[in-house]
Amino acid sequence: MNPERTLNNIKRIIGRTFAECKDEIKRFPFTVTEGAGGKPMIEVEVQGEVRKMTPEQISAMVLTKMKETAETALGCPVTKAVVTVPAYFNDAQRRLTKDAGSLAGLEVLRIINEPTAAALAYGLDKEKEEGADADAAKTILVFDLGGGTFDVSLLNIDGGMFNVLATAGDTHLGGEDFDSSLADWVAKEVQRKQKIDPFTGNGRNMRRLRAACENCKRTLSSAQTAKVEFTCGDDEINVSVSRAKFEQLNEAIFQRCIDAVKRCMLDAKKEKTEVDEIVLVGGSTRVPRVQAILSEYFDGKQLNKSVHPDEAVAYGAAVQGAILSGVRDASTSSLLLVDVIPLSLGVECEGREFSRVVNRNTAIPCRKTKEFTTVEDFQTEVDMRVFEGERNITDGNNLLGEFKIAGIQRAKRGEAQVVVTFEVNANGLLTCMAEDKTTGAKAQVEIDNKHGQLSPEEMERMMKEAEKYRAQDESRAKQAEERREKEYYQSQSLDGN
Repeated sequence: MNPERTLNNIKRIIGRTFAECKDEIKRFPFTVTEGAGGKPMIEVEVQGEVRKMTPEQISAMVLTKMKETAETALGCPVTKAVVTVPAYFNDAQRRLTKDAGSLAGLEVLRIINEPTAAALAYGLDKEKEEGADADAAKTILVFDLGGGTFDVSLLNIDGGMFNVLATAGDTHLGGEDFDSSLADWVAKEVQRKQKIDPFTGNGRNMRRLRAACENCKRTLSSAQTAKVEFTCGDDEINVSVSRAKFEQLNEAIFQRCIDAVKRCMLDAKKEKTEVDEIVLVGGSTRVPRVQAILSEYFDGKQLNKSVHPDEAVAYGAAVQGAILSGVRDASTSSLLLVDVIPLSLGVECEGREFSRVVNRNTAIPCRKTKEFTTVEDFQTEVDMRVFEGERNITDGNNLLGEFKIAGIQRAKRGEAQVVVTFEVNANGLLTCMAEDKTTGAKAQVEIDNKHGQLSPEEMERMMKEAEKYRAQDESRAKQAEERREKEYYQSQSLDGN
């Protein structure tokens, strides 16, 4: 199984219920079932035994591997990390990502948006260019199209100040979607011509087909034609695909990218002519049609490909980690990141109306207040339901959590004054507070909804499991090393004879 593709799929389902991603997981090359509380559970085979794990556990395993790789390269323990997430990750997804870091034995110092990290890499890269004016203010658009998610952010860079003006995107748009549309077409072609259904069987055929489609996509970035080649049971499948056909199959997806760009520009209240640079990030920006429609939208403007599309985000995160750890360097001492929240935050009012307290693209950290009142005479308590989203009716938004404030002033409807405060920290995580102005009654909650954070019991159980699997992995690695040494000495002995 391709680890990168698996991680892209995990990003799409973390923080969501099984019902919310039921249709999407049909295409996954692994089995996902419904667990307690409607959580998606991924079936993983460990030493011949099938176990069910949550998306955050799989994410933790990936982070653990990255931690071990870093420790090997650096020659010292790694205990802290800066973790990047798609800019359009919601509150629940950010909390679970932080939990995954804890499961991996890491203290997550900061969660930052991927395009913001990429902008940091771009900004430092520009400073190093010979003759570049480091103090010149620039407005840049970071177009981040990866394997599973898409983000676009508009930033103003002025000296060492990185100020995010607006962000938009889609956590279910990326290279995986290009592969899926191509795989669907190939499957229909094979069914039509050879009467074979590549999607049947134990999932192996699906994995082979999707891997072949991904290889074909990569080839089409530099060639006009390519082939989708894979085995389906005893049959060898070979289907020719032109770049024009690939672009036709994915044109609707490409246009969704431009729609997000338009939304970002509108939120930032900027004209296309005010954008100085368009920076490409993410492997899927290598697709020629993606570059063409983006350049067309900006009236033929040349795209900036100076940063490595696969490394820019990690580089920016490493720089932010250095800053937070107190590392002093001439190139980073004056840097300051100002990020924004991706979705509006607010509470439900009478008639399920969504009343915004914090508007999307508000700079973080932030603290916003709004005054509410009662809807019934002599009401002494109020139930607060907290949502995120952009719909005016809460039915279309995401419920983050609920809390109750009791002991408010006994008064006729509309007279009591309850001040609600939303505080969003530097990681984009939300705390809600409510206070009656007359009685001083207070209520506070750090959002902890059923999808949004692991309980202490769940965390402890998962950490024990992680430790158990880590011990098993180390034992297998040790056995493999001993076997290799034994084989080496045997071969040396034979050579000596």
